[in-house]
Amino acid sequence: MSIESILTDQLLERFRERAAWYDSENSFAVQDFDELVSLGYLKALIPEDKGGLGWSVEQLSLAQRRLATAAPATALAVNMHHVWASVAKVLQARGDSRLQMVTDWIAQGEVMAFGISEPGNDSVLFDSKTSAATGPDGSVTFNGVKIFTSLSPAFTRLGVFGKDESTGELVHAFVSKGDGVESMGDWNTLGMRASQSHTTKLVNAVSPAQWVHSRLPAGPNPDLLIFGIFASFLTLTASVYVGIADRAVSLGQATLNKRKHHDGTSYSQDIRARGLLSQAAMKLISLDALQRSVAKDIDDLVDHQDAWFPKLVTLRTLAGETARENVQVLGQLLGGGGYFRGSEFERLYRDVQASWYHPSNAASAENTVASWLVGPLEG
Repeated sequence: MSIESILTDQLLERFRERAAWYDSENSFAVQDFDELVSLGYLKALIPEDKGGLGWSVEQLSLAQRRLATAAPATALAVNMHHVWASVAKVLQARGDSRLQMVTDWIAQGEVMAFGISEPGNDSVLFDSKTSAATGPDGSVTFNGVKIFTSLSPAFTRLGVFGKDESTGELVHAFVSKGDGVESMGDWNTLGMRASQSHTTKLVNAVSPAQWVHSRLPAGPNPDLLIFGIFASFLTLTASVYVGIADRAVSLGQATLNKRKHHDGTSYSQDIRARGLLSQAAMKLISLDALQRSVAKDIDDLVDHQDAWFPKLVTLRTLAGETARENVQVLGQLLGGGGYFRGSEFERLYRDVQASWYHPSNAASAENTVASWLVGPLEG
């Protein structure tokens, strides 16, 4: 099925209308989520013979972009479920079946969430402040705090990792919502409010031995799981911000065609306004090409070797920057009316600020690219 046949114009308009209410009430996008589930959207990457849509990573990336033009917070919420589906797909395509259980779970209707980020841990996947204690039966007990856990009201399985102090290894596993997995209900933010990305406390949360899928050394390493997580997270998260950048251009276009100067002439004939809109559109055209090429290369198993991570962090960084810049341009084109609460612009302006906080941030991305070009910092 095509992206447009699932995410129809009518569906997007419903989502766009509801977004204002979810945002003002700081409420999870329940109706959006239920519609997406009923359409099979959460099974987008699952093979058709398992009841999924059989989409590629590129198709899902473009679909997430389209969804974000209507409801960025809804797109960001389901994004974290899709990340795990994508990681499983990326590994499977490269001959690694350790996350086959994720594909099976999603086919059965489970909802995945991403429990990786921790307060005060800027090492991201390369170290953890969460403890992981291995029992005699191979099960692992996790204790720690995970932040930005999107889909908190809806997930049934949480992907986590922690550090086994007895071995120094980082243990990656899944836990089930319930005993030992406590949502703090603390999501009260500037924007992306409908994602309800609460802090999650792990208090003696047990992962059965069969759900423990990887044990890796601390620090950067070439394990395929690390590539799969970075490739999926950065590409799909970038897609949400490409969607915001896209929507800003569309709204700017509509504004110039509608708004008039006091003498009756259209803003579409205003040289400065035309220049602002065209610059935003040119940035979007460049970003569109980067988004499509990176996602397609993931699907096509292209081996960029040391260039892979620079490409991925560049996409994520430029998506956030372009979205913020395009939304600012929209504000200038709208004039003073955009300053009032309740407009779509006002909501986009707040939602796009979340792009500052997703890994990899600008400083980390610059260091990744610089290290690729001239080697790491000494010491």
